[in-house]
Amino acid sequence: MANNNKPRVSIEYCPRCRWMLRAAWLGQELLTTFENEVGEVALIPGESAVFLIKVNDVTVWDRKVDGGFPEAKVLKQRVRDIIVPEKSLGHSDVKECKTCPQ
Repeated sequence: MANNNKPRVSIEYCPRCRWMLRAAWLGQELLTTFENEVGEVALIPGESAVFLIKVNDVTVWDRKVDGGFPEAKVLKQRVRDIIVPEKSLGHSDVKECKTCPQ
């Protein structure tokens, strides 16, 4: 853990696949949402075709397991559930709209 024992988020990406910008954008999204709860977001150039996001040592998203890349909303929910489960994510946290037309 970094920064006063706050959680560390790591985003390992494949530089050969040109996924650095996607990794940086998701890191920015996480830092914006969890600015008081996260101590660090690290971008890690990795092996071929890797896109792996962890909070400390807990895997939050693995492209090969989860299929593709996470939507920012889904990623934020998964990170929130690990580091600060009581935090509301506002409108992106709505699971089901009961008044919306189906």
